[in-house]
Amino acid sequence: MNGFFDHLAFGLYPYMAVAVFLLGSLIRFEREQYSWRSGSSQLLRRRQLMVGSVCFHVGILFLMVGHAVGLLTPAALYGLVITAPQKQLLAIVSGGAFGLLCFVGLSMLLHRRLFDERIRATSSAADIGILALLWVQLVLGLATIPFSLGHLDGSVMVRLSHWAQGIVTFRADAASHLEGVGFIFKAHIFLGLTLFVAFPFSRLVHIWSAPIGYAVRPYQLVRRRGRNARVA
Repeated sequence: MNGFFDHLAFGLYPYMAVAVFLLGSLIRFEREQYSWRSGSSQLLRRRQLMVGSVCFHVGILFLMVGHAVGLLTPAALYGLVITAPQKQLLAIVSGGAFGLLCFVGLSMLLHRRLFDERIRATSSAADIGILALLWVQLVLGLATIPFSLGHLDGSVMVRLSHWAQGIVTFRADAASHLEGVGFIFKAHIFLGLTLFVAFPFSRLVHIWSAPIGYAVRPYQLVRRRGRNARVA
């Protein structure tokens, strides 16, 4: 029975979550472009927003990249420069540091939404709900650290990597790699997949509009006193 639920939650649900993530985002863009925004409340408690936002975004960007690289890099590749135990220790230290930074920022953002009457009045249930979901997911991620310290040989990390790589390569037995893995890790994975499902229905869609090309954009030509000037 446990094998059945593992297959359902970690073998089939990942594809369902990604399908909702992609199709839902496309449908929302086509039908509700005016809602394609972050819904900023920066005019209220601006200082708390700025500090919380910077901490949250720096932390979450590192965690996203770290999870992607850590889970999807084949052992044969990272094994050229680092062992599995060393990789796990690096993940614990760096993930813990940036996870705490993200936790501080996200807690500040959630506090604004919940305890400032004016901000709460202009916040939708989805605004608060997605922040709360992210907060719980972050707490689960930080809670895995003590368990990871209990098996520094990297064995569980390797199994998680095999699962993730099995999913992206469409292996039918991907979920089998999670058999016997601790509940805290499974809860973290399941809630992470659920965030993909919630993504199209929340303010998180503004991530698609991130100005990635801003830093490498070409110079703009402007005219000043009859001469061309190049400005960044």
